[in-house]
Amino acid sequence: MQFDTPLQPATLIKRYKRFLADVTTDEGEEITVHCPNTGSMRGCSTPGSRVMLSTSPNPKRKYPQTLEMVREGDTWVGVNTMLTNKIVAEAILEGRITELQNIDTVTREITISKSSRLDLLLERGDEKIYVEIKNCSLVEEGWAMFPDAVTARGTKHLNELASLVEQGHQGVIFFCIQRMDAERFKPAAHIDPLYAKTLAEVARKGVQILAYRTEIGPESITIQKSIPCFLEALTDTHTIK
Repeated sequence: MQFDTPLQPATLIKRYKRFLADVTTDEGEEITVHCPNTGSMRGCSTPGSRVMLSTSPNPKRKYPQTLEMVREGDTWVGVNTMLTNKIVAEAILEGRITELQNIDTVTREITISKSSRLDLLLERGDEKIYVEIKNCSLVEEGWAMFPDAVTARGTKHLNELASLVEQGHQGVIFFCIQRMDAERFKPAAHIDPLYAKTLAEVARKGVQILAYRTEIGPESITIQKSIPCFLEALTDTHTIK
């Protein structure tokens, strides 16, 4: 996924109220920007970090700039969760997801009940593959982890995928890791033990777990490679099998 216009560099002052962040531009102006991320942004919201901003052409927006990525160590981290589905759908259509090849159609935002939707429906002949996509921005010691805050909604999505598998369809949970320092994935059991437990349970029921790392920079964000998934925490220090 290419950014349509060049991003603007700045320095993070603080992120607050979930959807706002204060930054200082390279010209020295302090501004408030929109932060399109509902998570805690643990590990990628350190004051003083370099950030990249996009600017909306909509003159009615209260905060024209959007926080797109934060520099953490040697990697940029994509924090705009509104882009995640686009990044993954593009990769599927281009045939870059090994497990999801030869897809005929991709439909976004599929309603599966009165109160719930999943991100993608892929069709391959008579097959229906339901995909729920999660943006993963938390990495510690090479481990990509999800979630970065307790997510009852995320657990609900896992159970819905398992139900669709029981009905004879395919279900996929896809973790899109928007940074380049992850070597393996595990659920963040120390943050949301119920989500971690449920993820392992639905995997045993046939839901496919995929984790792909992106190549990310101020010009583009592109799915790069799959990384191995480890689902069951064994100890309080999160040793994995």
